[in-house]
Amino acid sequence: MADYKYFQYDVLKEFCTKAFNKVGFTKKESGIIVDVLLQSDLFGIESHGVQRLVRYHKGIEKGLIKIDAKPEIVFQTPISAVIEAHDAMGQLVSHQAMTLAIKKAKKSGVGIVSVRNSNHFGIAGYYAKMASDQGLIGWATTNSEAIMVPTNGRMAMIGSNPIAMAMPADPYDFLFDASTTVVTRGKLEMYNKAEKTLPDGWALDKDGKPSTDAADVLKNIIAKNGGGIMPLGGVDEVLGSHKGYGYGMVCEIFSSILSQGPTSNYSMTGGRGNICHGFMAINPAFFGNPEDIKKHFSKFLKELRDAPKAEGQTRIYTHGEKEVEATKKILEEGIPVNVNTVHEMIDMAKFVGLSYTKYFGKIKAEDKAKKNFY
Repeated sequence: MADYKYFQYDVLKEFCTKAFNKVGFTKKESGIIVDVLLQSDLFGIESHGVQRLVRYHKGIEKGLIKIDAKPEIVFQTPISAVIEAHDAMGQLVSHQAMTLAIKKAKKSGVGIVSVRNSNHFGIAGYYAKMASDQGLIGWATTNSEAIMVPTNGRMAMIGSNPIAMAMPADPYDFLFDASTTVVTRGKLEMYNKAEKTLPDGWALDKDGKPSTDAADVLKNIIAKNGGGIMPLGGVDEVLGSHKGYGYGMVCEIFSSILSQGPTSNYSMTGGRGNICHGFMAINPAFFGNPEDIKKHFSKFLKELRDAPKAEGQTRIYTHGEKEVEATKKILEEGIPVNVNTVHEMIDMAKFVGLSYTKYFGKIKAEDKAKKNFY
């Protein structure tokens, strides 16, 4: 892959941790942020890994992300809570929220925490996995800047609004994490960086007509001119557009509605991120013996993997399986980073006062001009 450079996990971890520490986050806070980012890259989800650094860099510069924010619990019961993030870094308040949900679930069977006025939090699956790593069922969702055009509409009104759920199983946990749009905004950003044409069925222009121009779609999303990304199921109800639209609304309810925070169409307005999240942890022990439940679920997952295969297919995956395999492979071979993202990381290194040559090497003038450097 000529347009990519491979980095060892530890190199990126050190660079990113020091970069966040340099802008004012504590070492512990920087570690949490970077753990979420690199988990995405290890899972093979490039759209939400280090390529997102530029978003956080700009968010901090513009004051969208408040480094010294102090999230506070503004409503609480034994099984629920609402957290006002006060424009905190999304990963930090989300880690706090899921930790609280887990604590409540261990004691009361379920914990549900809704967060308002936060920022982008990375991959939803990270927080669901926090619960499953402790033997619980985890759920996480978020709203975001409006990118989804509702069925029969031509203006983006809902975010990518992902659903993530994780549950303990053998030989590896179940982990489902997917946006309720056909693709995420991050995927469009990747195609734009690579100067690639979007596949048919992903996006709409400002008039609500299908578009394959990543730059134009992104420009219209930012300017709120109209258009955006299609819901799961595409542009009409024949293939289930209304279902993706509905799933997006479910996520909106758990994030912005329960917290009484800004809905997706008010995200990234007024100089604030205005993003809301929703988290839930469920304790299987409140339904029976947790190990018996885990064995029962694991048996079904194995039956799914062993089910008859379609012609030409050799494998049926269960959710979480690809992520386990991707992590092993990427740790061995390195994390692939688009050279344009490398350029963005170098800009961030200069901004925070880190020596970029230590992590990215020296750049020749002719390569820098082409952005075709390692």
